[in-house]
This record gives sequence, C-alpha cells and structure tokens, in this order.
Amino acid sequence: MYRLYLKRACDIVIAGAALIVLSPLLLVTALATRLEDGGPALFRQCRVGRNGSLFTIFKFRSMPLNTGDMPSAEARSAEVTKVGRFIRRTNIDELPQLFNVVKGDMSLVGPRPALPAQRQLCEYRAQNGALACQPGLTGLAQINAYDAMPECEKAEWDGRYASSVSVLTDAGIVVRTFGYLLKRPPVY
Repeated sequence: MYRLYLKRACDIVIAGAALIVLSPLLLVTALATRLEDGGPALFRQCRVGRNGSLFTIFKFRSMPLNTGDMPSAEARSAEVTKVGRFIRRTNIDELPQLFNVVKGDMSLVGPRPALPAQRQLCEYRAQNGALACQPGLTGLAQINAYDAMPECEKAEWDGRYASSVSVLTDAGIVVRTFGYLLKRPPVY
C-alpha cells in the first residue's frame, strides 16, 4: 500500500511544504548565483529515472557556465564558483530537486539518479531491482557513502533499499540524512 500510493502522497505533501518553508532561502540562493557571474541560477541535467526513463534534474548551479556533465566524484577537479563552494558545502545546491519530487520525476527517498553515461551503475541497478524505484533526493547509498564509493557497492545499497521500501525505512533514511548533512561533503 505504501509503495503504491502513500509514498507519492507523502512526497507531494512534504516536498511542497519544504518548498514553501524554504522559499526565502531558495530565492536568496538564486539571486546570489545569478549575481556572481550573470548566468542562470539553475543547472539542468539529464538523469536516469525509474525503469531507465530520462528526465531533467534541477540543481542550483555551482560551477562556471558551460561546464560539461560529470559525475560528482569527478567534479572535484573542476572549478567551482564562490557561491557554488558554499551551496555545495551546505547541500543547498540540491534543494531545487524538491521541484522534481513534486513533479513526480523523483521521490524524497530512493536511489540517487545516475547520469546516462553511468551505464555500469544503471546495469547493476537493473539487475538488483533498484532501477524500478523512483530515484530519490536521498537514499540508502548516500547515508552509507564514502568518497569514491565504487558503483557496484552503491548499486548494492540501492538494491537493499529496493527490496525493503516501507514507511519506516524511508523515515529512517530521512532522519539519518540530517546526520549525513552535518558532515562536510566530499565534493565542493
């Protein structure tokens, strides 16, 4: 019942409320990003969604204009703007994904959406059932992550989540995510 109906309802209510509460922060971040170099505040990128479908993910732009697509693990060597350094360190750059949750492209909890170029990760997820899950803003792999976690291990965590989706599992992941957010992210 939760997986089929209640999960989506919870996503809409919680993400919608979060967007309202966080709207001043979203506005200030968008203005600061735009004022820094005149470029757009939002970064749009193609990602792999449920069952391999593609969708556009939204993030606050933290890198200079015309920076190419790359997985986060490779982004360390790329230049990051001053505002970008702050919003990455605080994970504010991820907040526009709440729009993806409301829109239905993502869930609050699920495997983080891969780039289409991350074929091996998508194959691992297809094999263990994680690709059948709606991608999430946070997930089991993220709260157990370490710098440069191999894709097979990330997919293993995602598979564990796919086999145990429940309201208690999701609530536990959300609570543990707040602890994870207190740590300095590996990429900034």
